[in-house]
Amino acid sequence: MTAMPATPVFTIGELSRRTGLPVKTIRFYSDEGLLPPTRRSGAGYRLYDVHALARLELVRTLRELGVGLPDVARALARETTVRDLAVHHVEALDEQIRRLRLRRAVLRAVVKRDSELEEVKLMNRLAQMSDEQRHRLVEEFWTEMEAGLDVDPEFYARMRAARPALPDDPSPQQLEAWIEFAELVQDPDFRALIRHLSERQAAARAAGEYEQPGQAQREHWFTWMTEARAALDAGDTPDSAVGRALATKVAADSARPDQNPQDPGFRHALAATFADGGDPRAERYWQLLAIINGWPAIPSSQEELRFLLAALRA
Repeated sequence: MTAMPATPVFTIGELSRRTGLPVKTIRFYSDEGLLPPTRRSGAGYRLYDVHALARLELVRTLRELGVGLPDVARALARETTVRDLAVHHVEALDEQIRRLRLRRAVLRAVVKRDSELEEVKLMNRLAQMSDEQRHRLVEEFWTEMEAGLDVDPEFYARMRAARPALPDDPSPQQLEAWIEFAELVQDPDFRALIRHLSERQAAARAAGEYEQPGQAQREHWFTWMTEARAALDAGDTPDSAVGRALATKVAADSARPDQNPQDPGFRHALAATFADGGDPRAERYWQLLAIINGWPAIPSSQEELRFLLAALRA
């Protein structure tokens, strides 16, 4: 009768040579119960068979994927499946990636601004905000802007409705835009500017001079900016014939029946109103919201606005 060949066994040193794992690591796995020896030699050395070798390869694979030792032990004991482990680990990795992206956004902002320690702490806190906290920040901002004033409720409802909504997997640009946006709405000078605009609207309503912004007004503004851009591209100056014609058009489009569009005083007052509403910080507010929310980019119209204001004042 032919004898069955003996099952090969390996020492820890041989396992190390076959797998490339350090002897210290294999001994640690064995001590933790992840790799129990198949048997011991007469001298008491641990020996492992091919099944143990396969088990060691599985342990190494799970560890390289970042699975913790307790979860590796549960998988080996058939207390959980590799699939369930993978699902759980993917979720953990997603959260880790999200946090790393937040940190990267903060560090990029620090480099860009050459920030001091207190500003770094503030930016990190802003980056960690939840959706609810972000929405509350905007809600509190607009509540303060209209507090105690008789303003247009529909207009301010639209302002409130445009909230920052970071996606689950935001880009670095979106995170950086959110940090800048949060700083902007907490900036005292910006808050004073928007509060001033609210007070001006309330005063206009009280005087019966307020007109709710509508499609016609937006179309006028688009036309004015387009013509100002064309004048700039053509090399025209605000006090040129083209600039004067644009000022006349803007004044005529904006004047109420009781106002004289040719009056220099009216034109200067109109320029002051446009200057407040077209403040670069107010424009930046909407540009940042567009980046955060993935809307189409909002180009700057500051150069066109400056041309228009100079033409009205010429």
